[in-house]
Amino acid sequence: MAPRDSREFHIQTDQRFEIIVERILIPRKLLSTGDRAPDFSLISNSGKPVSLVDFLGKKMIVLFFYPRDGTPGCKAEVLSFREKYDVFTDLDAEVIGISSDTIDSHSKFASECDLSFPLLSDNGGTVRKEYGVGKTLWIVEGRVTYVIDKKGKIRHVFSSQLRPKNHAVEAIKSLIEIVGASR
Repeated sequence: MAPRDSREFHIQTDQRFEIIVERILIPRKLLSTGDRAPDFSLISNSGKPVSLVDFLGKKMIVLFFYPRDGTPGCKAEVLSFREKYDVFTDLDAEVIGISSDTIDSHSKFASECDLSFPLLSDNGGTVRKEYGVGKTLWIVEGRVTYVIDKKGKIRHVFSSQLRPKNHAVEAIKSLIEIVGASR
């Protein structure tokens, strides 16, 4: 059925476009501040399983999703977390990185970057999907950092594909606010 006037055509086109964007093009919605962080259990670069529940009640978690081991942006991001790792431990937080790379790839990358925190292999992207971290332009895995309190509640979300070094800084700012509010 042909549209009666051009306005009707644009409305019909816009509605179809919105449906396509919502269902196909836009990745799952990121979890938000106040949401409960989904539990997970993944194998780390050391070959040991790491679960969110292991830290609940003990430490806050800085959980960062990054695209790929060894790329310039990802290396800059993990080095930023490494350089500030003492600040994270002083704020009673553990840093955990997740990508879809293999355990072997994580082991090499962690060794190359001299990391003190685990990198977890989410081969298949199950945890990434649970946290709503999609791809940028359908190609590159997303870069998102979550700050999770000791009760498992998300307290801060930072998403930026193009500012990898800012993820550690944003996480520290959030942790300082959380620690300051609890005093």
